[in-house]
Amino acid sequence: MESQRAAAGRGRSGRAGGQRVRGHHQARPSASESLVTMPIEALPAVLAPVVEIPRSEMWGSNASSPARRDQETPPVPSPALYVECGPSSGASTPTTERPASLSHVSKEARRELIPSSSSSSRSLRDEEIMVLLNYGSEEESEEEEDEETMQRLTVPHSTRMWLDEEDEEVERGEERIPPLPRDNINIEQPPQPLRLSTSTSPTALSPSVALGPTNKFMFEWRTAPMPAIEPDLRREPFSQISGPKVSFATPYDAFIAIWDREIMESIVEETNIYAQQLATVMLETGTIRPHSWITRWQDTDVNELYTYFAIILAMGVFIKSCLTEYWCTAQDVFYTPGFSAQMSYDRFRLLSRCLHFSNNTACDLAMLTRRQVKLYKIQPLIDHLNKKFAELYNLGQNLAVDESLTMWKGWLDTNQFIPQKAATVGIKTYEVCESQSGYLWRFEVHAGHDISASQDDPISGTVPALVLRLLNGLEHKGHTIWMDNFYNSPALARELKTRGFDCVGTLRTNRQFVPYEVTSLTKRDMTVGQVMGCTSGDVDILVWKDKGRVAFISTYHGLASVTFEERLKPTVAYDYNICMGGVDRKDQQLAVYPIERRRTKVWYKRFFRRLLNASVLNSHILHQNQSFSHRKFRTVLITELLSAHRTQPPSTLTPTHVHCPAQYGLTKSGKSDRLRRQCAVCSRRTHTYCKACNVAMCIFTCYETYHTTHRHFTGH
Repeated sequence: MESQRAAAGRGRSGRAGGQRVRGHHQARPSASESLVTMPIEALPAVLAPVVEIPRSEMWGSNASSPARRDQETPPVPSPALYVECGPSSGASTPTTERPASLSHVSKEARRELIPSSSSSSRSLRDEEIMVLLNYGSEEESEEEEDEETMQRLTVPHSTRMWLDEEDEEVERGEERIPPLPRDNINIEQPPQPLRLSTSTSPTALSPSVALGPTNKFMFEWRTAPMPAIEPDLRREPFSQISGPKVSFATPYDAFIAIWDREIMESIVEETNIYAQQLATVMLETGTIRPHSWITRWQDTDVNELYTYFAIILAMGVFIKSCLTEYWCTAQDVFYTPGFSAQMSYDRFRLLSRCLHFSNNTACDLAMLTRRQVKLYKIQPLIDHLNKKFAELYNLGQNLAVDESLTMWKGWLDTNQFIPQKAATVGIKTYEVCESQSGYLWRFEVHAGHDISASQDDPISGTVPALVLRLLNGLEHKGHTIWMDNFYNSPALARELKTRGFDCVGTLRTNRQFVPYEVTSLTKRDMTVGQVMGCTSGDVDILVWKDKGRVAFISTYHGLASVTFEERLKPTVAYDYNICMGGVDRKDQQLAVYPIERRRTKVWYKRFFRRLLNASVLNSHILHQNQSFSHRKFRTVLITELLSAHRTQPPSTLTPTHVHCPAQYGLTKSGKSDRLRRQCAVCSRRTHTYCKACNVAMCIFTCYETYHTTHRHFTGH
């Protein structure tokens, strides 16, 4: 036993003095105990399965067939290295000749050559033990080895761990686990670092080779592929037929489809209720007088309300600076007799004063949120129009999400300031419009933020939740959503992609999940026209320097470029300039007919006019008649509304409507002094006036002048 231990010690020292086998860094397990107790007669039974290991199970780059394996196998070495066992022989025939090189044998096969049996019938000689222990420590051959046998493929870490466990089981004498099939092993090259362009190479982000992350919001950014994949191949398929769902013969039919009789009857009911509430309040407070305006109120009906709408629309076609000028009867170039023929000035003022959409007594503040309370006055109209706009039209592929502004300079808690908009300050709405036509499909009025939103989910914030609400009902139809950097983020882009949308737009580089290489990039790091980008598989981020640094996010564009005005620019920038202007296109068409510019002290009545104006534009798009321009459509619509809902004017004028001079009454009975008022023409005090106009004027000098040159109103 002592001699055996000494031989084992010498073997270890001999191994330490040798050179390390190329490509192997882990120390081989000690074989001294097995060599001492291993009988030479038991070697054939132990080593027979090792010799029969097929070449395909070794971790080489190529494996030859069994027929060629016998030809390529070098001469059999000594028993400690290779044991040649015949099929019927019970003893081995060792040789002392060593092969010139055994590099073609894998490390696993070499380990399996070491027997693990503990039975001892004959001890090995010292020279045999030395040969075994020093195996693989010979001098490296200067001759060029076969490239096929030396080439090694990268083995995944998980596979290497499995193989190590297998070797340990073989050394312990346990049953050998069948080798892992080669087809199931994923052999891959090391990942490349993230490079935004050929000129700059930021720090690698250790991206995964897999295209799809295991977590929806786990972004593994890597270099965008070049050449870029065609955007149409990555875009969501869109097969929906866009346009109105129902055809309309006349502008009146298209308008009535939105403002149907149901909503008109609701407005009529709420308007009549509100007029009675105003009269009751004035009686209770003692502010009502015999000649107060509320005493002339009469309940309205649907026909009169349609006529009222037509007059409002006509004010957008014929623009005047003052409301009273529409009812002027002076025979001049500004004369517009049609307004007074349809409705008197006093009646128009009464309807405008009492117009209402929600019952004040039905408002339960305890059951409403802060946002619902702010929009309570106009909420029925918002709900109705959103429903009608979505029901009547199928949107095209490209949709724009942006904000619009209705001018309001009065005090309002929800007022917003947007210097890029024409109104600059007012009531903000978030809108979804078709990029090509500007059709308003859905809108939401800004009335503060929802502070109850959870911050754990990346899409539960105020802006992502707003976008998802606006797009509710359009999922998995292949629409492309175009947004600016106020809305866009990688998390929202991925969420929209999972719901069947494409998402494109500008991006703020300080958003969550944007890689550091993009965030830290400045315009000084880039040259004019340079494009840098990265991708996470379904979301691409691109940075382009034109006059300044502009960042884009897209789910299908990649780094594709297009030639525009004799220069190369990213395709995403070219498409963004075309498709983003859906909301702005709508605002530009409405600005030509500013019916909401009339002065009022109530914000929701001005916003009602804005919605009425937008509904006319939607009606024009629903009409789908190319021969009708926008202006012609409005004029025809006004004419048809007035003819379909005309109210019968009084047949004869009452005596109070006849223009004739009269005198004011006596100040005291029994005296000749009369009441005097200031003349409307010469400003002198006079006791005469016109009965129809109820205006003081001098009869002989100012009466004719006032009625021929001064503008007066038949409504009085």
